[in-house]
Amino acid sequence: MTSTTTESLRSELADGILRLTITRPRRMNAIDLTTMKTLSDAVKAAGDDERVRTIVVTGEGSAFCTGADLAAGAADPQDPGVVMDTANELVRTIASVPVPVIAAVNGPAAGVGVSIALAADLTYAAESAYFLLAFVNIGLMPDGGASLLVPAAIGRARAAEMALLGERVSAQDADRFGLVARTLPDAELAAHVDAVASRTASGPRRALELTKRALNASTLGELDTALAREKDGQVELLGSADFAEGAMAMLDKRPARFA
Repeated sequence: MTSTTTESLRSELADGILRLTITRPRRMNAIDLTTMKTLSDAVKAAGDDERVRTIVVTGEGSAFCTGADLAAGAADPQDPGVVMDTANELVRTIASVPVPVIAAVNGPAAGVGVSIALAADLTYAAESAYFLLAFVNIGLMPDGGASLLVPAAIGRARAAEMALLGERVSAQDADRFGLVARTLPDAELAAHVDAVASRTASGPRRALELTKRALNASTLGELDTALAREKDGQVELLGSADFAEGAMAMLDKRPARFA
């Protein structure tokens, strides 16, 4: 096995399976700009590595990924366009890398964490997990391709509830809606993902690549358009008074008071 670890990502390759683990458990694996780029680069490099036959993405500790790290953004402000481009490239890379990507959603997935999970080819969730598009609660809109990835999985009506109301969807409901491939008891998630990853890693690499490409062309063919549309809207909203109030309210752990 080969293993590398950065400040925010652990990478382990064994038996054709590359396991990428977001390692920011104290922030519930909320990701900053550096983490997004590190994860994107790791997935992209895997696509050019003949040793890699399957990628598994998960989070360390009790969360999968709870979206963008607002505290880090407040402490070190970044250009909104750069942030959006980095998030978009991460999602685009997961969707286009020529090997199967499995998301092991071991806990909450929120914001861009939902997009990371749904951009994967196979998404499995622990029973304790949930999915949350909380953007509207802080004066923003869904990004990371969520405006396409979510309705592509569960339809417009369910997606509208998630996006416009900003309420969490339990893993059980995610399974029932078709948002994930399967929900499993927490203690069984890792073993199930390992079994599926071993199966795809030993499968015909080129056939799996072309199958993934065909499925995504049928369901996610407008992903680039969605990402561009989300970037335009989100850059506008990130400069708004509503977002300033929403972000401050979240950090202060109080209800937002929008104008």
